[in-house]
Amino acid sequence: MSSENVIDLDSVSKIYRMGEIKVPALRGVSLRVKRGAAIGIMGPSGSGKTTLLNLIGALDRPTDGRVTIDGVDITHMSESELTLVRRNKISFVFQFFNLLPVLTAYENVELPLLISGVPEVERKEKVDHLLGLVGLTERADHRPDELSGGEQQRVAIARALAKPKGTTSSVIVLADEPTGDLDTLTGSDVMKVLIDLTKGEGGTLIVVTHDPDVGKQMDKVYNMRDGRIVD
Repeated sequence: MSSENVIDLDSVSKIYRMGEIKVPALRGVSLRVKRGAAIGIMGPSGSGKTTLLNLIGALDRPTDGRVTIDGVDITHMSESELTLVRRNKISFVFQFFNLLPVLTAYENVELPLLISGVPEVERKEKVDHLLGLVGLTERADHRPDELSGGEQQRVAIARALAKPKGTTSSVIVLADEPTGDLDTLTGSDVMKVLIDLTKGEGGTLIVVTHDPDVGKQMDKVYNMRDGRIVD
């Protein structure tokens, strides 16, 4: 908790195997991200952006190098240990929202708290707080198909910050093309909500994007090419 860097990748490489063929996705990437920062990752398709996001998100393991999240080396953790890291420290926001269609906006935001065993009173307080921050208090009882694309992404953002008490300051929100399915104006509004809410709740934001306008809203942008950070 005390470390200034919430993400620390040290000489990380990732090689995928396709039969006898080795396909390098990351080549010796080192990256340090300060707690509370908003960071953009840009680069052409196949440059390694999604692989980088998956390693930070504890969804994949490096072939070489070390991944440290909130001061803890997760490189060789067991699957059950990685599950706890994802539950308490990692949240994802996707291009296509990934909301559960049978649940209301309220229930979608509540779900990760329910899974974490947060008591009902505390869950309600947190969900009401987050839906209020994204301006959807009046839409809490609506299902995804009753919401606009921008509203669905706001629900997804609120869900990303729905973590148990005491973990919010170490939450890393990983957003993969979060405005890719939205028009320009709605996308701009959603990005402002994503940045303001993540920072306001004490979290750290990593955004993979092709959109230079999104990049301009970040504290810092890293460009990737051929599995390397090139600046």
